[in-house]
Amino acid sequence: MVQTKSELRRTCLYDLHVSLGAKMVPFAGYEMPVQYPMGVMKEHLHCRAAAGLFDVSHMGQVILRSKDGNAAAEFEQLVPQSIQGLPEGRQRYAFFTDENGGVLDDLMVANRGDHLFVVVNAACKEADIALMRAGLPGCEVKEVEGRALLALQGPGAEAALEFIAPQVKDMRFMDVIVTDSVFDELWISRSGYSGEDGFEISVSEGQAVNLASVLLSEDGVEPIGLGARDSLRLEAGLCLYGNDIDTTTSPVEAALEWAIQKVRRRGGDREGGFPGAERILDELENGASRRRVGLLPEGRAPMRAGTQLFANDEGGEPVGEVTSGAFGPTIQGPMAMGYVPSALSEIGTRLYGEVRGKRMAVNVAAMPFTPANFKR
Repeated sequence: MVQTKSELRRTCLYDLHVSLGAKMVPFAGYEMPVQYPMGVMKEHLHCRAAAGLFDVSHMGQVILRSKDGNAAAEFEQLVPQSIQGLPEGRQRYAFFTDENGGVLDDLMVANRGDHLFVVVNAACKEADIALMRAGLPGCEVKEVEGRALLALQGPGAEAALEFIAPQVKDMRFMDVIVTDSVFDELWISRSGYSGEDGFEISVSEGQAVNLASVLLSEDGVEPIGLGARDSLRLEAGLCLYGNDIDTTTSPVEAALEWAIQKVRRRGGDREGGFPGAERILDELENGASRRRVGLLPEGRAPMRAGTQLFANDEGGEPVGEVTSGAFGPTIQGPMAMGYVPSALSEIGTRLYGEVRGKRMAVNVAAMPFTPANFKR
């Protein structure tokens, strides 16, 4: 069902986006900036070269507090990750799974001492919060209200944010801190969705415009919209929930087994115990029948989501499908990811994507398409 404009929500930065000349579009129930006057291509390249500021306030922010102080153990009943092994001040990529081993959503979870802080996707946040409330009876599940979320990404991000929060220079990838500032209390993680170094910053809605304006006033920081956010994450080989992963894909099919720690696998001290464990643990040991792979078309035309993949240039049934595809400004060529049978998932395998009735050659390729620049 398509939402009308009057039904769409707005983040507290909406007026700032409009004043900056953003083109606003519906996304996950919100009016969000897809691009600014600079344009998607230049925004993408600017984020790779300097720093870009994204409004991600539509994402869900949730605090989990256990009534007996064991929120991490409870949370492991919903995800295949080691949450009990997550040190204080650190964050981990995780995903909710269902009883069939499908992915309900992917998320970030941080250990902030006496509680967990969880960030979930905008389109799934109501379902995720309901899942946590039903599945974590020993926890208080509190949706954070009155706070915006900004992402500052790119090699210039640290210098831009250090002016406001000097502690960030000592943070490494996936560290989290809570710090006072002239913009009230900031919740900062050294993470993001671009493949670049950067930060996600939770700030009170009353200070969000002030913080964003100060960051944008610094040399090298520009506003970036959803268009470049998508091409940046695709170059980085990162999944978009609803496109590349969903309830029809298992974590192993999605090539996300790196995110499942040994302690939760067969033979581990806390083996299984999460929804869909039987299928997921079996696929971890024996492999899945299909795999998410990187794809590089041989021509210049992008292969968009939904493009069917074939083993041969003529005849035969489709063997797979593209789930995300775009032009990569950094790599100066088209890129895609999708699912193919495991037997056809080796790097260098040549397949054919059907574009406007014509089959075009595409090669299975390693991801990320451009190297990650995280601060380890």
